[in-house]
Amino acid sequence: MGRIVGPFGVQGWLRFKPFTEDPAGLDEYAQWIVRAPEGWIGMPLEEFELHSKGPVAKLAGCDDRDAAARLRGCDIAVTREALGEAEQGTMYRVDLIGLQVKDQAGAVLGRVEGFFDTGDTGVMVVTGERERMIPFVPEYVKAVDRATRSITVDWKADYDA
Repeated sequence: MGRIVGPFGVQGWLRFKPFTEDPAGLDEYAQWIVRAPEGWIGMPLEEFELHSKGPVAKLAGCDDRDAAARLRGCDIAVTREALGEAEQGTMYRVDLIGLQVKDQAGAVLGRVEGFFDTGDTGVMVVTGERERMIPFVPEYVKAVDRATRSITVDWKADYDA
């Protein structure tokens, strides 16, 4: 869902960078999971607001600026079950992890290991005989077939990534 970038105020509010298209939708999830230094922990969402400098949230148990500062750099997530089904024409990245990636000629390049963002572009990490970074944009990603658990890309096996 995003990454905590630091405290907001003195009462434990958190500023975070969302990894979603619509940050306002994050208010719908009652339980956030935070990758704290001691591991993933569930923290109920108490309040959520959109400010001019981005979204901010107040999580249960984070009651002052020091507690919020300790969470700087931590990832935030929700359970897959909380997401529900993706709307028609959309998909969740988590559902693509493990799918086989092949080029348009059918040559297998590997499997999706994860994603990362570079500005506005998501990049798919594909691991096979070597690791490839393929931009997840229509120019390169031609089809996602959930039934066959595969992704077809316009990407040749010998491209440098």
